[in-house]
Amino acid sequence: MKKVGKILLLGLVLLIAMQGLYAAGEQEAAAAEDGQYTMVAIPKLRAAWFNALEKGMLQAADEYGVEAYMQAPAAADEAQQVRLIEDAINQGVNAIMVVPNDANSVVPAFNRAKEQGIVVMTHESPNQEAGDFNVEMIDNVKFGETMMKEIAARTDGKGKYVVFVGSLTVPAHNIWADAAIAYQKANYPQMELVTTKQPVSEDRNAARQKTLELLSVHPDLKAVLAFGSQGAPGAAQALRERSLIGQIAVVGTTSPMEIAPFLKDGSASLSVLWDPGEAGYAMVYLSKLILDGKRDTIKQGLEIPTLGVPQIDGMNVLFDRPLIVDADNVDDYGF
Repeated sequence: MKKVGKILLLGLVLLIAMQGLYAAGEQEAAAAEDGQYTMVAIPKLRAAWFNALEKGMLQAADEYGVEAYMQAPAAADEAQQVRLIEDAINQGVNAIMVVPNDANSVVPAFNRAKEQGIVVMTHESPNQEAGDFNVEMIDNVKFGETMMKEIAARTDGKGKYVVFVGSLTVPAHNIWADAAIAYQKANYPQMELVTTKQPVSEDRNAARQKTLELLSVHPDLKAVLAFGSQGAPGAAQALRERSLIGQIAVVGTTSPMEIAPFLKDGSASLSVLWDPGEAGYAMVYLSKLILDGKRDTIKQGLEIPTLGVPQIDGMNVLFDRPLIVDADNVDDYGF
């Protein structure tokens, strides 16, 4: 009797488990039929740059019949960002689209998301561990080289310069910076990097303060190369304070609306970037393909509407769509 009871109990457990799997399958099928997937974008922080990403995400959500929203940390803080990812997982979203502050700190949360069948999409984080796909709107090495060429053009390929990044743990920023530095060493031997990469470029005041410090130590500084949304404005503000407008080149990756006043008064020289809205659009499109069971279509030759055909390199979906923004065209862009 005890043996029979155990068999009956095991059968009941298996039946309940099968019913749960069946219900989950029905729920997934229903979601696929009516397109009501829920996706959340979690950028580094709330800023004009990421507002543009949100706009592109919402455009794609409207076109493809999904629900999407953005939850941003109050500051570029990795712990805050991980908490938002965990919250999204607990809420049962279908996809998370993240621009990591720290590519390593998000990995445990990403693994939990994937265990629950949640699509994990990233931007500015090549080869992100535990991600499904990473979207880049520019060729990372060419991007860094282009930035260095622009700096060299404004300094006659000579003099001291500094490189800012958002963080030493943001993969894209460091790929760009390393490419720029390597290009300088190979092509502009009369230029000199005065210090190691400085992780201040997601905090305007930190970038301002670091620029002021560097100017005190290196009054002959000729250029600031800033990878990150707040590096160029912070450096430009420091030049305003020191009455050095037009004497030091500042090239960054800041959104047009944020860099506009600095470009117009000459305290910043140029912004080289891409349209983050296009990245938001691509992440929604790719997430829906995966949720619809079409992951195998994300391969060489895939065309994403309005964006074209990217290169597919492993998990990386790579476009080459840079924007060069200066004082003459800065008002053409709404982000």
